[in-house]
Amino acid sequence: MSRPITLQILRYNPQNAASRPRLQSYTLDKADGMTLFIALNEIREHQDATLQFDFVCRAGICGSCAMMVNGRPRLACRTLVNELPDTVVLAPLPFFELIGDLSVNTGKWMRGMSERLQTWLHAREELPDLRRIEEKMEPEEAEAVYEMDRCIECGCCVAACGTAQMRQDFVGAVGFGKIARFRLDPRDTRTDGDYYELIGDDSGVFGCMSLLACHDVCPKSLPLQTQIAFLRRKMVSQALQPAVAQTAN
Repeated sequence: MSRPITLQILRYNPQNAASRPRLQSYTLDKADGMTLFIALNEIREHQDATLQFDFVCRAGICGSCAMMVNGRPRLACRTLVNELPDTVVLAPLPFFELIGDLSVNTGKWMRGMSERLQTWLHAREELPDLRRIEEKMEPEEAEAVYEMDRCIECGCCVAACGTAQMRQDFVGAVGFGKIARFRLDPRDTRTDGDYYELIGDDSGVFGCMSLLACHDVCPKSLPLQTQIAFLRRKMVSQALQPAVAQTAN
């Protein structure tokens, strides 16, 4: 027999001056294979057409359906209802601009972060040969680059980050992952000093409190803990180089 599940959803429309944050409860029956995404669609189609939430791919690739599920950032399309308790509290991701209900504008922040960190390939030639889409790369190098390229920019790591809650300019684990990706790419011409200029301050690696919630909640299981530790060691080494050189002189 199916069991009911109650979703208590934080409702608020910042575009409506009369709207006030409130929890609204919806009850429906659990079903085998039902994801939280499917449950939300059931509610919007049969109970409340005004409910706002985001989705695109429904396969854990686009990252748009990320939300707080009982206080933990998760992807709605990859969260099975049968794995949840009978009462679940849903809220939008913190840190990001709220659009309405469970919908937030992660894209605006992600774009600003990408422009700030210059997360594009800095090629050797100003006018690369477009007939060659890819340069030859060793399999080990390609695999390392691909590993960090799996980030879907869902915002879960930022939403779980203690530093991000205190610093709006903190680039977060997603930013560190982007930097790590281009450091690993042999086609990128930037040096460690160039990366230090981008993330070598309190809004970068030195603002990280090493709570590693980002590592715990990443839906793609990226090695964020390893990359953050590696970048911090490299940045410390880069920062100490002038002092070491001065002492040697």
